[in-house]
Amino acid sequence: MKRILLRSGKSPFDVVPVEQALHQDVFATNSGNLIFSDAAHKILTTPGTEVVSNGIRTNVAAAGRINEEFDAFVVPLANAFRPSFEPQLRRLTQLIGKLRIPVVVPGIGAQTGLDYNPARLKPMEPAVREFVAAVLDRSASIGVRGEFTERYLKDMGFRDVEVIGCPSMFMYGKDLDVRKGSPELGPESRIAVNGSHSALKSQGLDPVIRRAHTRYPYLRFIGQNLSDARQLHWRDLSDPNASVTAMPTHPDHPMYREDKVRVYIDPVTWIDDLRDFDFSFGSRIHGNIAALLAGTPATVLCGDSRTLELCRYFDIPHRRIKGMSRDLDPAELYAEADFGALRGGHQERFERFTGFLDRNGLRNTFTHGDGGAAYDRRMASLAFPAGVRPWNDADVASLTTRFGWLQTRITELSTDNAKLQRDLDRARKGTPKALVRAVVPQRSVYRMARRAVGRPLRKALQSGRQ
Repeated sequence: MKRILLRSGKSPFDVVPVEQALHQDVFATNSGNLIFSDAAHKILTTPGTEVVSNGIRTNVAAAGRINEEFDAFVVPLANAFRPSFEPQLRRLTQLIGKLRIPVVVPGIGAQTGLDYNPARLKPMEPAVREFVAAVLDRSASIGVRGEFTERYLKDMGFRDVEVIGCPSMFMYGKDLDVRKGSPELGPESRIAVNGSHSALKSQGLDPVIRRAHTRYPYLRFIGQNLSDARQLHWRDLSDPNASVTAMPTHPDHPMYREDKVRVYIDPVTWIDDLRDFDFSFGSRIHGNIAALLAGTPATVLCGDSRTLELCRYFDIPHRRIKGMSRDLDPAELYAEADFGALRGGHQERFERFTGFLDRNGLRNTFTHGDGGAAYDRRMASLAFPAGVRPWNDADVASLTTRFGWLQTRITELSTDNAKLQRDLDRARKGTPKALVRAVVPQRSVYRMARRAVGRPLRKALQSGRQ
């Protein structure tokens, strides 16, 4: 049995309750990450191959165990070549440097502006060089998302670079049938919209969403950030993102009050829900890829190189968000969207992707397995939580679920605190008092934990009084 270790927040088969998912951050801040990691998991699952999720955090000390227990390490990434990701990239490089097994990166991207100017990436170039060199020492090539990232790496002197897009688009193999269900959008159309905090705050998406909200009664906003989900489920405004009150996931937004907002913990429920929509648009690339996988037409509003190069590669209808009219109507985007090139070129892109896997010693379910049938059956047998909704009610069931989880956490933290206290008591014996004062926290772990858990509790109580 070949065993593949896959970098992903969680296995697609892990059914995680909402409270636990938000506490553990199973999708590494952005739920779009799970779309491409779930797709990779499905694609790599073949007879005689086991795919194991390693979690999103990089444990360099686990290199020895990984060498002993696995035959390959697969690292699907998105916009990893960006300054804010440099520390994580360096840790990944440290881990890869200790591995003796093949390491395959099926789709990585660099992030800069729409002009494709790599100047902002110059300070992190040494980290990028070290990462790519470590990967290429253990694989035949590195897969990148599009034209800009290919040029970026080739300008550094790397040659074994292949443009393969993102695994998410191949969740259903060579099949991707996206067609318009009606000639035009109208007031009864179901429209999904998505967007980042920066797109709403500074790139002009806010007025577009507000106008669409007045025109289309069935408009729904789909958030992707962990902070979005926590605002919906806990009314937690502790994250800096809460300053963007124009975000429909903010409790003060009218779409929040009207229950027209969702965040999904699992791609399977996300994609299934989007099957009932007529159109999707916005600045989130994987929010719109989720729609395309559902067969729902979508248009991406590109705000940077990572979204632009992926749209160009897959022929996804798109516009540059810069200079976008404040009066933009989604009906206009729908009318101009043409999905012929996306459908027509998909099989060739799929074959290029599977060719990349072949060259790197990886089998895929569509060529070497059952086409994902067993995977799909297993997913269908599991009961995943529905999308996270705004907390606008104070019914007993809702309160019981939330307060029950909080009580469990308090009990767990209290137990951990008691253990820590016992360890500290043992350490005190024979230890100079000055050293004890230096290592013993001034406040108990329990009190600090109670304070942290108490914030969402207070928010819940406040919402119940409104």
